[in-house]
Amino acid sequence: MGSIAYNLADRVAVITGGSRGIGREIARSFLAEGARVVICGRKQDGLDGAAADLGGGDRLLTVPAHIAKEADVAALFEHTLQRFGRVDVLVNNVGMNLMTGSLVDVDLVQWQKIIESNLTGTFLCSRAAGKIMRDQRKGKIVSLSSIAGRKASPAMNIYGIAKAGIEMMTRNLAAELAPFNVQVNAVAPGMVRTDFSKPFWSSPELYDHIVKAVPMGRIAEVRDVVHPVLFLCSEGSDFITGQTIMVDGGATAV
Repeated sequence: MGSIAYNLADRVAVITGGSRGIGREIARSFLAEGARVVICGRKQDGLDGAAADLGGGDRLLTVPAHIAKEADVAALFEHTLQRFGRVDVLVNNVGMNLMTGSLVDVDLVQWQKIIESNLTGTFLCSRAAGKIMRDQRKGKIVSLSSIAGRKASPAMNIYGIAKAGIEMMTRNLAAELAPFNVQVNAVAPGMVRTDFSKPFWSSPELYDHIVKAVPMGRIAEVRDVVHPVLFLCSEGSDFITGQTIMVDGGATAV
């Protein structure tokens, strides 16, 4: 990740979906900064694999949780407080997408699954962390959005609607929690080179089509997303709240 320092030593960070992809790399960077990290995921074997890869010793806690379930979210933050005593940072990283057709033909089950995973889960985790941070009178909440929340996409319509909801939630939470010294922001990447998006970037023809819309001529690497997240979790962002940083190589600027 390079030698940039964000001064996150001893911060307690909860990272949803931290067992793989961008979430795992965010967790890795927090641990490298000396933070104490909690990652959650739905499958214990995935968490075990992440723990073996990340190391972290007693600075890493893994908690199985489905973030769209209220009881699981409550348990996630209870375990965090029992182990580390506070919550300084929440990174809402969990997200999922299913390829869909026209909204007028979408099945309700598809709608609910995508909305619950992306939007409801972000709400439940932000609500739980927000209460703790409000009492602490300090904290950072950063959510992963997407350029799909800004631009219509027939194949990612429900996902985009959920991400647009996350950005409005970010602004509302920022306004409500600002008096308590809690900053709430979001990061909205374009296409990122992860397993999640591999069906798109692994095809040379499709990749070339995608990058034609990106002024910088490439898709994002994971580090391109991780650094803005770390910045928004650092003291460098203490006077920034309610904002969404676009990490898209200029795609939404043209």
